[in-house]
Amino acid sequence: MEPTPLERAPAAISQARDVWLKREDVHELGAFKWRGALPTLERWGTDVVTASTGNHGAATAWAAKRLGLRATVFVPEQISSTKLALLERWEADVHRVGADLDEAKEAARAFAEQRDLPFFEDGAEPAQYGGYAAIGKEICDVLDPAAVVVPVGNGALLIGVAQGLGVGVRTIGVAAAAAPVMAESWRAGRVVESRSSDTIADGLAVRVAIPRAVEELQSAADEMLLVTEHELMRAVAAYDDAGIRAEAAAAAALAALPSVTAAGPIVLIVTGRNIDDDLLARCRSA
Repeated sequence: MEPTPLERAPAAISQARDVWLKREDVHELGAFKWRGALPTLERWGTDVVTASTGNHGAATAWAAKRLGLRATVFVPEQISSTKLALLERWEADVHRVGADLDEAKEAARAFAEQRDLPFFEDGAEPAQYGGYAAIGKEICDVLDPAAVVVPVGNGALLIGVAQGLGVGVRTIGVAAAAAPVMAESWRAGRVVESRSSDTIADGLAVRVAIPRAVEELQSAADEMLLVTEHELMRAVAAYDDAGIRAEAAAAAALAALPSVTAAGPIVLIVTGRNIDDDLLARCRSA
């Protein structure tokens, strides 16, 4: 696969700073998740079961199709219509179960056990971290950044990116204040409980932390920031004004930019573009 573009941010969103965008949204899936799904399925070489709010499931189905395998994907009942269409496009066997990702995950794990199939838990597979490390390497092939700002759902993207970055580059994670479990777990140095994952950023809507990811994040993240729903909506609208269609999760890095301190170039990872039209309209009117 060709590296995704690293480009200088439009002046309208750079806030008069040296800001660059790593455009993971330009892949045919519209998101970065293929980088972790393909090496994982290549290693397993078998049909898989997973759970997702959309992008990870679509990437798993995409990878399975490339490898002649089958992907069964459990999603929350209130899945984005854009992401549901993407799952259907890549011929996933979709099951809509539960009020959120973690309820869908419980059903998916039970389904996999009943059928003696591997359960692909997004964020828990080492092959994902290795796949995402390529993003960090691609950034450093072009630029000597001072900081890279990474949206944090389950934490795997930040873990992988940090592995690929050069020494001395600050890695800053951004989670939704309405889904803070990974940020709170990172600060505590252990898995903490949270009952909240009610955010417009479905890619960040994690309620139950993955222990392995929490452990890896201790050394991977230099800082963890939280952004509000209003800040996410404003960032989605700002990207749209600049001609970039970004999911709320993808806009998290831009939403956090005013809080980022760095003496040099700052890279924001634009993780995906698969946002529903009605949500985009809501963000524009916020």
